[in-house]
This record gives sequence, structure tokens and C-alpha cells, in this order.
Amino acid sequence: MPPVRPMLAKSVARIPPGMQYEAKWDGFRAIVFRDGDEVELGSRTGKPLTRYFPELVEAVKANAPERCVLDGEIVIALHGRLDFDALTERIHPADSRVRQLAERTPASFVAFDVLALDGTDLTGTPLVERRRALVGALAPASPPVHLAPSTTDVDLARDWFTRYEGAGLDGVIAKPLTIPYRQNERSMFKVKHERTADCVLAGFRFHKSGPVVGSLLLGLYAPGGGLQHVGVCAAFPMKRREELISELEPLRMESAQGHPWAQWADEAAHEAARLPGAQSRWTGKKDLSWVPLRPDRVVEVAYDHMEKGQRFRHTAQFRRWRPDREPASCTYEQLEEPVHFDLAEVLGARDRRPRTDPGLS
Repeated sequence: MPPVRPMLAKSVARIPPGMQYEAKWDGFRAIVFRDGDEVELGSRTGKPLTRYFPELVEAVKANAPERCVLDGEIVIALHGRLDFDALTERIHPADSRVRQLAERTPASFVAFDVLALDGTDLTGTPLVERRRALVGALAPASPPVHLAPSTTDVDLARDWFTRYEGAGLDGVIAKPLTIPYRQNERSMFKVKHERTADCVLAGFRFHKSGPVVGSLLLGLYAPGGGLQHVGVCAAFPMKRREELISELEPLRMESAQGHPWAQWADEAAHEAARLPGAQSRWTGKKDLSWVPLRPDRVVEVAYDHMEKGQRFRHTAQFRRWRPDREPASCTYEQLEEPVHFDLAEVLGARDRRPRTDPGLS
């Protein structure tokens, strides 16, 4: 019965050998509960997602076993690749808007584990047995319910890591073959893409704990010449946060007047440029104010990938200052674009295993 907390993964630098491998989906993690006509979609934190994806409720009834609990990812695909922005638009208070989007940009569910089936609790059984049960349970399923492709071939997993990014996927998940399902424990491994970019440091926000740096605001120059807000880097030890206050003092501006993001508080200005501080249903009443800095310093950051080629999908990681770079040289042109790969081919891969692996035949 819900809520169930999903099993998690810890980050590693390389794909480990001797495991089951799957693509890392960039969507909403969800535990799906079905008992006849009753269907519930639970989020990673245990909160219900059911009302935001009414089309998936019907899809689960049509494609999942009568009684089951499935672990997977809710995704939306547009133009052959995953679109996280379209997914976040679903978290809307108006039921009419949710149903309108359900018709316009329908979601899919990609299942990669099974926790219970026909009244049997499978969480204590090894992954290899759960995978076999999941494959059998979803054999007759059709879109928008999908069985996540998997393999035990590490070379194929490395190939997926490279090729699947073009379909909007986030990396590779490696799962030990004998592990039971461990709620809220980091028992799996994830390998994500990492690249570096030189960005303009244009401001910072204070940390919630007090007058130390919370996050650095990053910008890149667009082809038209404007400085676009592309994200933040925020993972610093507390001592370093204190040091940054003094280090950045010479760059502080008395106000945002004359700053490239001077219009950040004007809601209409966000339609023409990427600026920090836009309120959304995610931020609510959160204080989004920031301290403007003269955009004279360049910082190198590590990132996994860009969302729609416009901003960092996740928080970037500080690497080093770049005094040898001019801010004007920090443009979108430096960013590496993954080769396009159609998501339909990823979902069509299904189960791929070496013929010599009798345990997964």
C-alpha cells in the first residue's frame, strides 16, 4: 500500500561490470499501484501524482496486471526525445488545464521494476527474479506503458550511454543482479554525462542559513548579444561559502541598474530573455532575490546536459575560476550537443542480454 519510497542510486564515475544495465530516464520517478479499477501514482517522496496524469490511470488499467505495484518513470516525449519542461507543466492546480495538457502532450510510463504481483510481495526477491516477473507481466503491454530495455552486456551499456543521450536520456543505471528491493536506500549505481562550460558569473544568492553565499548565478551570451541566465552552481562547503562573500565583494553592485538582468523583477521581461528570479508553481513564495555582480569574471563549471539547449538541467558544479577568459567569449557555441537519437528506438530495444548468461535467459 502507498506510500512506498523507491530504491535509489549513488553516483559513480564509470559503469561497473557484472550488473544489469538500463538507461537513466529523465522524468518523474513514480511507483504505480493497481488493484482492479483502483490506480494510484506515487512520487519519489510518496506524494500522489495521480490527478496530474489522468491518461496514465486509464493506460495502467489497460496494460498492467490486475493487481501489481510497479516502479518506473513518467515521461513525455516530443519530437523523438524526452521533454522535461512539458512534464513540469502538468503540476498545475487547475484540473481543466491538466486534462487539456493530457490530450495535447500525453505522458508515458516506463516500468523498470516490480514490487508486487498478483498479491505476492516481490521486494525480498533478487533483481534477476523481479526482472523476469516484470518482463512476463508487461509482455502484452502497449504504449503508453513501456517495459524499460535492459542488458547485462557492459559493452552494450557503454554504447547506450553514448547514443541514448541524443534522445534526452540522462545516463545509465547499473543494478546488482542479486539485490532485493530496498526502499529509500542507494543500492544501485548511476553514471551521468558530465561536460564543462565557461560561464559568466553575474550574481549570487545568500544561503538560507545566513549571510554566506548560497549559489552562484551563471550566464552565457546568446547569438543576439544578450546575457542569458543558464543556471546556478551551489555545492560548496560552509567555509568556502564564507570565503566567497569576501572574494566577490569587489564585484558587487549597489543595485541591478545597469546590469544585464536589471529587468529580472518584471514578469513580462522573462518572455524575451532568460533571467533569474521568475516565480513559478515550484518556487511559490520563496525569496528569489539576488545580489548583482559586475559580469566581469568567468567560472568553469561541470554540467550533465542542457534542457532544450537553453539552461543547465541540474545544478552545475564549480570547477575553477578562469582569469584567462573574457566574459564576452562565454557563448552557447562552446556547448557540445549530443547526436540526435530517436526515443522510439530506445523503447524498442526491450530486453537485451548476452546469450551466454543462463541466469537471465
